[in-house]
Amino acid sequence: MIDNLEYNTEREHLIIPEYGRHLQKMINHAKTIETKEERNKVAKAIISVMGNMQPHLRDVPDFQHKLWDQLFIMSNFELDVDSPYEIPTKEIYEERPDPLKYPQNHPKYRFYGNNIKTMIDVANTWEEGELKEALVYTIANHMKKCFLNWNKDTVEDAVIFDHLFELSGGKINLKNSDEDLSESSSLLRTKGKYSNNNNKKHHKKNSNNRQRKRY
Repeated sequence: MIDNLEYNTEREHLIIPEYGRHLQKMINHAKTIETKEERNKVAKAIISVMGNMQPHLRDVPDFQHKLWDQLFIMSNFELDVDSPYEIPTKEIYEERPDPLKYPQNHPKYRFYGNNIKTMIDVANTWEEGELKEALVYTIANHMKKCFLNWNKDTVEDAVIFDHLFELSGGKINLKNSDEDLSESSSLLRTKGKYSNNNNKKHHKKNSNNRQRKRY
């Protein structure tokens, strides 16, 4: 009896472990059946068992297609049966997808982020007028806010104007503008406001815990 024990290290590797070893043995047995008619019957029975393991999906047409594909994968593409769907091949299964083309952006001023450059490019396409002027100053104020998040000290508007001129390729020039950007204190005030509220809530929560009776 001890000689017939099976150890996991000696067992066959499971291609899709979620279905278990018994289903893998059923598929291995189906490959040994001589007549194709009998193999088709066994294959349909195996598909039924696979569907019963996930009853909430077994009647979905796309899921049936997935089950048949998994059947051929688990048989190492060696099961000769008639499938209601196109039979997958081992080459397609082992084919690697093309690598994703991630954007390789390395902006000079990373603290502004990549979206700022997109906003500036859009502003360059607008016609001159009040709307474009409003958009340009909105972008400049946002750049100033991003700069202050990176550097907590104050920043001169001239620095923002120089960066905006450079990032726009010289198309947006506010260096001689008479209008000032928002004050640094007002741009940082919003962040401080929410952080103070969070601290107050946290302090109130802790004080309530101290007042709670412990038994």
